[in-house]
Amino acid sequence: MASTAATTFSAALASRPVRRFQWITVGICLLILVSDGIDMQLLGIVAPLVIADFGVDRGTFGIAMSAALSGFGLGGWLGGMLGDRIGRRYALAFAAIIFGLGTIAAGQAGSVTSMALWRLVSGIGFGAAYSNALTMASEWLPDRLRPITVSSLSVGTPIGGAVVGWVAPALSDLYSWRWTFMVFGIATLFLIVLIIAVLRDSPSFLIARGRKAEAQAVARRVLDEDIDLMPERHRADDGAGVAIGVLHRSNLRMNIGVCTSFTACALVAYGILNWSTTFLTAAGFTLPQAGNAVSVAGITSMVAAIAAGFLSRRLGTRTVMSGISIALFLCIVTLGFFVETLSPVPTETERLIVVSLIGASAAAFSGGIATMYVIMTHGYPPSCRSSGIGFGIFMSRVGAVSASAFGGALLELGNGSVIPFFAVLAVGAILVSAASFIVDQHMPPAGRPVPLPA
Repeated sequence: MASTAATTFSAALASRPVRRFQWITVGICLLILVSDGIDMQLLGIVAPLVIADFGVDRGTFGIAMSAALSGFGLGGWLGGMLGDRIGRRYALAFAAIIFGLGTIAAGQAGSVTSMALWRLVSGIGFGAAYSNALTMASEWLPDRLRPITVSSLSVGTPIGGAVVGWVAPALSDLYSWRWTFMVFGIATLFLIVLIIAVLRDSPSFLIARGRKAEAQAVARRVLDEDIDLMPERHRADDGAGVAIGVLHRSNLRMNIGVCTSFTACALVAYGILNWSTTFLTAAGFTLPQAGNAVSVAGITSMVAAIAAGFLSRRLGTRTVMSGISIALFLCIVTLGFFVETLSPVPTETERLIVVSLIGASAAAFSGGIATMYVIMTHGYPPSCRSSGIGFGIFMSRVGAVSASAFGGALLELGNGSVIPFFAVLAVGAILVSAASFIVDQHMPPAGRPVPLPA
């Protein structure tokens, strides 16, 4: 028998322990993101072998390298809209099919053009999987765990990159790079069975789409009793379960803040990650020393992303984003100063300072990116949450592609100086603060109620 008091699914979860089904859902979403990271970063790991096989130079091959990045942004938004329309579960299955088959097809490519085409297709699947996996996991958890879980899930892709970095070279050496693509692509397709058999769209989403009977049935997986579920009340809609799109006027400030802050954060992130070895080797570092700096950045990024979730829950996302913007600006300015004033042959102390600053910068921008995901899962209503996250992913790719495309030109503009390069990154660090004062739907600090319309 249903409870007489109607409530939302989020409110029903708030006073209950997290059940096994919820943790299994989160685990599968993490597995999807790890697989996403494996397939997305596979080409970068085996690139020297592919370049040699195709007989092209690195500049020409750059088209294939950037194709997945472009597809990722497009897929994030399109896949998010698909998830809001047909459900996160089927959108995830569709995304896994796309990037699994795309990875297999890329292994059969015979030219840079065909490789770029299939990597673009795969990238669309990568982005679609990312936006829907984060949304799916967040909607099955109570508010108290959502920021920590979402920020932790955001490291799934770097974990996948680490896995493929360990495994792919050995597989390619033992067999071939084409066989390696085939293995990882087929492994991805097995995820479809888990997605369809185990995952279910959340009651919050189903209610928002007018599917109350299905929502009631699914909710029984984690609730002790039948509860009369009502639509989630959210500042971005009227609380009556009316589905709105991500570009609805009520999301205007969210969209502007996400657009500005996420683009700027990705600009700084890819500026540092893609060009550190270039400006460090030009400043006297050896390639292994420069590579070590990037490795340190990867470690601090993962730690900071998880920490951002804890801080967002405790302090609220507005405070966290403000602090991150200030910290990132100080790190970038200080890093630029030290790189600009390095000795012709940097001393061990100078190298340690620069590597530490790169690690600190990576921690700041990674924490910012993770917090943006927390803001989006909280700020967008269930009816357009996947689209909102997809929109953020799309805008982040604008910053990533801009940094990848123009970072070299900025370094050349300096004619031996890194000032133009770091000046642009410093402006980006300031713009990260846009999320603090433009976004109007922040997650509040722990213990403070979420403001809702009267």
